[in-house]
Amino acid sequence: MDLRIKIENYLPCNCEEEKDKEIMIKYINTFDDVLTRNNEIGHFTSSCWIVNKDKTKVLMIYHNIYDSWSWTGGHADGDDDLLYVSLKEAKEETGIKNVTPLSEEIFSLEVLGVDGHMKKGKYVASHMHLNVTYLLCADENEMTHIKADENSGVKWFDLDEAVEASNEPYMKKIYGKLNKKLKDLK
Repeated sequence: MDLRIKIENYLPCNCEEEKDKEIMIKYINTFDDVLTRNNEIGHFTSSCWIVNKDKTKVLMIYHNIYDSWSWTGGHADGDDDLLYVSLKEAKEETGIKNVTPLSEEIFSLEVLGVDGHMKKGKYVASHMHLNVTYLLCADENEMTHIKADENSGVKWFDLDEAVEASNEPYMKKIYGKLNKKLKDLK
């Protein structure tokens, strides 16, 4: 699995990412079906931190299920090219057409707990998202639009405002980590 190699080659930025990397590799080695939602214990997802050309702003969506401003992303749904998944989700969830990776390398790893919730009239039990994050770039002047079945807002935030806009305490920590890594690139 190409995804396993990418994760094995990823250099974690902190002890949290080191542990998450270890769990992801163990999960790949333990389960056959880690790329689809058929694995109801946990499965791979891909998210993206979409920044403007100056790397001073981030594009976020108001996520309906989490009732919070959030990064974009989605389920692998059988595809082990998680960069492709992140680009697809960025376009679908924000309406932007011109989005490019700042690097094809993984930007961040996270193992995220997902609370049970209703989606499209069906209950989805609590599970884990084995999340691979990519750093993408888009023009902040490009027209955006919401994806009504998933979000109710699309907005550019200054980096620090993006962290504060989230209603999810754990995600504030993740977004802060992404901003720190972004600033370290400059």
